[in-house]
Amino acid sequence: MVAFKDQLYTWRNVIFALFLRELQSKFNDKFGLGWAFLEPLSFILALSFLRGRITGGDVHTIPIFVFMMVGLMGLQSFTKIFQKVSTSIKRNSPLYAFRQVQPMSAVITSGFLEYSIKVVVGLLLALVLYLMDLTFEIFDPLLFIFLCLMLGIFSISFGLIFAIAAAFVPEVDKVKSLMVRPLMFISCVFFSLQDIPEEYWPYLTWNPLVHFNELVRYSFFESYGNKGVSLQFFVIVTISTLFLSLSMYHITWKRVLSR
Repeated sequence: MVAFKDQLYTWRNVIFALFLRELQSKFNDKFGLGWAFLEPLSFILALSFLRGRITGGDVHTIPIFVFMMVGLMGLQSFTKIFQKVSTSIKRNSPLYAFRQVQPMSAVITSGFLEYSIKVVVGLLLALVLYLMDLTFEIFDPLLFIFLCLMLGIFSISFGLIFAIAAAFVPEVDKVKSLMVRPLMFISCVFFSLQDIPEEYWPYLTWNPLVHFNELVRYSFFESYGNKGVSLQFFVIVTISTLFLSLSMYHITWKRVLSR
């Protein structure tokens, strides 16, 4: 009988090997991590320019660049992690011939890699803020860290749900593409919830990314406020998604291997 300690050791080695494999395949071009940084930076600069032409100055006490950085990084973190995790089970299916490799290993590896990349990109963007002389003291750093961790868990869990569903119904991938496209316009990336009349807030606040983006801005600047959003809602949605995804995996993972 294999001891639990030995199982953990084997699982750790498998995840590490898959991590190196994913890292090599993701950054096998000349740009590497540089493109992962330049892409969001160019989008942030473009959106900041457009928003500045429309309103000018700060956005509800937040510098435009910081406002756009939070919104775009929140959206891209979710979409990148979600999309990678949602295809991880199918993408690594040939490796399941080895008994040590299970679908959950591929899910954890893809999610952790994308999350780590976004952390590095976030640190590089913080350096850009310093060079632009846009430094500021974060109002609630613990809230910011907690929100980032919750976003990672939510993105991986949501991606796992779609990965399992796609194993049984391939058409789910088409639904996934349709679902991701409008997020740019309904996740408070380019605008603030405070820019919208309150009677229309219920049409937006069902989206957890709205709560994430607005709460991160609030964690940076207390003056921004947190009206209309709820940390409790975001946590409940995250925990519920995690529970649902793990339940689906526990019930179906053996059948997923046979498909």
